[in-house]
Amino acid sequence: MKTLIVFNHPYEKSYCNSILNSVTTGLKKAQHQIDLIYLDKENFNPVMTATDLQAFVKRKPVDAKVIEYKSRLEEADHLVFIFPIWWELMPALTKGFIDKVIFPGVAYDYADDGNKMIPLLNIKSVTVITTMNTPSVLYRFIFGNAIRKALLTGTFWKIGYKKRKWINLSMVKSASEEKRKKWLTNIENRFAAIA
Repeated sequence: MKTLIVFNHPYEKSYCNSILNSVTTGLKKAQHQIDLIYLDKENFNPVMTATDLQAFVKRKPVDAKVIEYKSRLEEADHLVFIFPIWWELMPALTKGFIDKVIFPGVAYDYADDGNKMIPLLNIKSVTVITTMNTPSVLYRFIFGNAIRKALLTGTFWKIGYKKRKWINLSMVKSASEEKRKKWLTNIENRFAAIA
């Protein structure tokens, strides 16, 4: 099995980096191949240009990085996103990846009637792991679970990917060292159990 991780955090000592280490350790225990897209280090341009929009209509990406990511997605069995929630949403690089890579002709196409989306990839599951400092109750009831609605439902459910999981760690900044370590152990164990 091959897992493609899309990682977005600019600070190398962030808690998201610790999560990335736990995910990769767990996947190695499960004997998965790992492919890491580290958006902050790959000179990925998240901006959707007029040329990219024309390519969207033609269902044929033109951005060299998107074409590279397309081939890497085609080889993956599982897709994992790791990023912080900033101002209740994903960082710009992650949003740009969704806009430019989860793209018609890459991740999905349209049925003959032009309405229903059909997944093109062999992805068996999508897991999103996020960190935030907002209490989870506020995020759910005041901010409407924006990541779940936009990414898991509004993107991957709409395309037709059936297995979707969101692991959200809230109040990270104020969490105890013991709690942080427990989260990392749980994440490692979860990924070590992926078949």
